[in-house]
Amino acid sequence: MRTLISTAFVSLDGVVEAPGGEPGYRNSGWTFKDMEFLPEAFEIKGREQQEATAMMMGRVSYEAFSQVWPGTEDFTDYNAMRKYVVSTTLAEDALVSNWGETTVLRSLDEVAALKETEGGPIIIHGSATLNRNLSDAGLIDRYHLLVFPLLLGAGKRLFSDTDKDTQKLKLVDHEAYSNGLQKNVFDVVR
Repeated sequence: MRTLISTAFVSLDGVVEAPGGEPGYRNSGWTFKDMEFLPEAFEIKGREQQEATAMMMGRVSYEAFSQVWPGTEDFTDYNAMRKYVVSTTLAEDALVSNWGETTVLRSLDEVAALKETEGGPIIIHGSATLNRNLSDAGLIDRYHLLVFPLLLGAGKRLFSDTDKDTQKLKLVDHEAYSNGLQKNVFDVVR
C-alpha cells in the first residue's frame, strides 16, 4: 500500500492560498515577505524530493506548476517523478509533454485504488481543494507542514469545515526555527 503525503506551507490560521506569489490573492507571496530565510527550515522539502516516488495534484495546481517547474533546476527530482492529476475536467490533450509521465485520475475512488498498488510515497503539492477532499475521505496518511507565524484571515484553507468524526494525528517529527517557522510532521492514526 502506498503512503499519501500532504505537504504544505500553511499560516497559523490554516491558509494555504498563494504562498509563492500567485496573482489574485491579497496576501500573495506570504511565505517570503518579511521572513528571514533559513535553509534548515526548508530541509524537509529536499527530503520530500528524495523520498517520494510520485506527485499528486489537482487541476489548478497542475496547470500552474506545469508551466514553471519543468524549466527550473530547483525541482529536478520532482520533475522526474510520475505525476497524478485528480480532475474531472482536465482533458488528456491538455497535459504538457515536457514534464514526464502524467496520469489523470477522475475520482477519489481512483485515488483509493492507486493507494492499493505497489510503490513508494506519493506527495501532494498545492491543491487546497484536493487536500480537503482527500482528508475528508480518509485517504491522506501523513502531513508535512511548515507553519508560518502569520494570521492571514481570508484564503483557501488546508482543512475543510465539514462536520465529521474526529481524526487523530500522531506527531512524528517537529522543530521550531529562529524565524518563527515550525515543522510539524503528523501521521494519521487509523
